[in-house]
Amino acid sequence: MAFAIPLPVLSFLAVPALSSYSTQLNILFFYMTWSTLLFSYSPLAIEFFGTFAIRTLFYTLPSLLFLAFDTAIPNVAVLIKAQGDPALPSRHSPKRLAFIVALTLFNVALGVALQTAIDLLFTHVFNIRSNLRVTTSLPLPWEIANDLFRGLVLRGVLHYYLHRFGLHDSRSPIAKWHQNWQHSIRVSFSMVANFDHPVCYLVGRWLPAYLPAALFRSHILTYHIMVALLSLEEAFTYSGYSILPSTIILAGMARRLDGHFMNEGEGNFGASGLLDWAFGTSIGRDVLEDVKAEMEKHDVEGRTENAVGNAVSNVKGKARKKEKKSSNK
Repeated sequence: MAFAIPLPVLSFLAVPALSSYSTQLNILFFYMTWSTLLFSYSPLAIEFFGTFAIRTLFYTLPSLLFLAFDTAIPNVAVLIKAQGDPALPSRHSPKRLAFIVALTLFNVALGVALQTAIDLLFTHVFNIRSNLRVTTSLPLPWEIANDLFRGLVLRGVLHYYLHRFGLHDSRSPIAKWHQNWQHSIRVSFSMVANFDHPVCYLVGRWLPAYLPAALFRSHILTYHIMVALLSLEEAFTYSGYSILPSTIILAGMARRLDGHFMNEGEGNFGASGLLDWAFGTSIGRDVLEDVKAEMEKHDVEGRTENAVGNAVSNVKGKARKKEKKSSNK
């Protein structure tokens, strides 16, 4: 069972591990700030405004900045667009762009509002505990890592299946909405990540992110870290840029996403590409080919062989020295 220790106590227990006194002060200050927030505002207010702030800071603002860059200086932006000129948002009319931005902002706000409304229903109507923990006791680092790992894994599985069978299966009642809304855009840019019919957005993007946290009843801070990571993923992988912070993870995800849009949703349903590879729904280069190409690019195999060879030589050299010493004796 997950547990937490108040950080002032944790800071004393961690004295041998923490080399800096300022680190302990920062931890204590963070705990005091967090406790003050809890005493000043209700858990629902912290959940709503915290999630909204995270989404704004890590998705909305970067996406708006990318959009401003693409539309203000398209001659420069086109140089770093993987699909070139067709990827520029300025190819859409101003009215169309305004609609895309407005619906995206609405969907983001809808997701945050629905998340808070569910906890409001649970705590104030059904009188049961909330889906997310908002407590003065903060999760320990390994609890955060564990919740993030299983949350992201489950999110990836849910996203793949809901995207493939919920939004792209002809038997699904909402597949046509998804095709007519999000897939009316052939080449993505960051604002397109959450541009969809509201029902499709909730099924394809919001539910896979929220459900794992609700099932595991994650701490709100852990959930906010997960939301921040997923928001950055959306902003970068949908940006259409060929230059991204990660040359293997984000770049591969962005390339597979481009393939998904350009082939009208015929494959590449997952974010990481692992499930697409496992179930044969990859379009173009799959995730294992990405890893192989990156290893060849950096000559990982050659470096590994050299490292092993050097290690073996060192061991043999030491063995010979010992033999010489023993023979001299």
